[in-house]
Order: sequence, then structure tokens, then C-alpha cells
Amino acid sequence: MSLRLTIDLFVLDSDLAQSLKTLLNEERYDLYFFQSPDQFINCLKEHKEKIDCLVVYFQSPLLPSFNQLYEEGLLLPIVIIGEDLSQQKSSSDHPTHFYHSAEIHTDSSQIEEISAMIDQAIAQFLHLGPNCSIADQPFLLNKANQMESKQSFLLLQQRRLAEKLKERLGYLGVYYKRNSQYFYRNLSQNDKHELLEQLKQNYREIILNYFSINYPINQEIDEFVNQVFFADVSISKILEIHMELIDTFSQQLKLEGRSEEILLDYRLALIDILAHLGEMYRRSIPREDVPYELLFSLD
Repeated sequence: MSLRLTIDLFVLDSDLAQSLKTLLNEERYDLYFFQSPDQFINCLKEHKEKIDCLVVYFQSPLLPSFNQLYEEGLLLPIVIIGEDLSQQKSSSDHPTHFYHSAEIHTDSSQIEEISAMIDQAIAQFLHLGPNCSIADQPFLLNKANQMESKQSFLLLQQRRLAEKLKERLGYLGVYYKRNSQYFYRNLSQNDKHELLEQLKQNYREIILNYFSINYPINQEIDEFVNQVFFADVSISKILEIHMELIDTFSQQLKLEGRSEEILLDYRLALIDILAHLGEMYRRSIPREDVPYELLFSLD
């Protein structure tokens, strides 16, 4: 796996584009500049699994397309460069976030810090909890399928980035430094209920398909474990979900006059999930040979 970060840039200002090209070391980055909004958006859709961060100049016709990307569940780390961006954001005519809540804003006066900005954008993106509200767009929250797609792609992107970044000294531990704001115990009652219902639904799909030959069960387990890990859901809660589901299946089998012994086999699924979760926690412990200040340099 290449350790260089793939950066897609949409910067129409030629001087700024040249500055960015000079500042971003070619040994660390693979840079792709775009001059057409359509070309940029199409590339994101086609190569979304390979892009590590976006850099966009605010004074461009591109920003309205972020709604489209968000609706399609295409979430990526991003640095937005713009003059007086903070003032524009504070205006009632502008949203709190243009793309999602992990985006980084800067202006051309800080362009020499662009490498650090990219690090920060990736770090904040990796901190996003699977159950968090990605953007301040309430009308999307009612679209359950779209939200599930966003969360699924978010988890896959976080895991892909983590696999690439964990090999680099300055990034070790970033993926696993969770944001306690999204822990289950710190959520509102409504958000707790919503998260549990989603976990129950996802766990049910895992149980129903655990022994299916052609079902991507490992991917489903990974996504479930990532969600549990980031939300800091207790083991006892997972056991509770398992027992509640098995009890439901048991009652159904009794009504059908069938044996419940088959349900014992699904303990393997529970063991599999707990083993994956244990590995997540094991890997979240920083290596002893990594300096403390490097682990937390991206705060």
C-alpha cells in the first residue's frame, strides 16, 4: 500500500494552485488538480475509495455541489480555503457547515500550513462517530436509507484511511482516539434509542446471514464492530441485543413446533463479534515506542 496521500484539489486561482503544488511535498502526496466542477465531482464519484482528502477554494462555483455529494453518501476529509470564511459562516444566509462537521476552514494567508491543515482534516474525519449527525441538514435525517448509506461509507473510509495512516509515525493512534461526545452514555435519550435500534437491526442481519456462503459477513461484522467501538457501547449491551434477538427467534420456533437447538450455533456469531471488538481495543493501545506528543499532535 502506498503511504502517499491522494489529494484532489479544485482551485481555479492559478497562483494559489501553484503555491499549493509547491508546498505539498511530492514524496508525501499524489496531487490531482481539476479546473471543471463536473470533472471534479465525477472523479470523486468514480474514485471515492482512493481519495484521502479534498482541497477546495471557497471562491469557486463548486460549493453548491456539496449537497449532492452529501445526499449520495460521499463523505471525505476536506480543507476549504476562503477569504473571510468565518464571517460568511456566521451569517444567517450561510450554513454552519458547507459539507460536513469535520471540514477544516482556512484562508490564503495561512496557506503555508496547508500540510498541517490536511492532517487536521483527516484526523477530524477519523473522529466522526458513526451515529453522529454529519451535517446540519435536517431534511435528510428522515431518509433512513440515505443515512445508513452515509454511515456505512463513512466507516469504510475511516478504516481505509486508518490502515494507510497507522504506518506513519505522526498518525499512530489517531483513528482510535474516539470522540466521547458520541459515546452511547453521552447521547440524548432519543439518540440512544435510535442507535440501539440501528444496532439491533444490523445485528439481526449478521445473525440471519452468518452462515450464508455468498454474503459479505466479514464486512458486516467489521462495520458493526466499528460502530460499537466508536459509540463505546458496553459488552453487556451487545449481549443484551443478542439474547433479545435469540429469544425472539426461540418464540417463533416454538410457535412453528421446531427445535431451538439450531440457535446454539449462533453463539459463534457473538464470539466472532466480541473477538473483533477485542482486537479493536487491543490495537487502540498506543505502542510504547511512540512518543506521547506525536500521538496527540493532531488535536
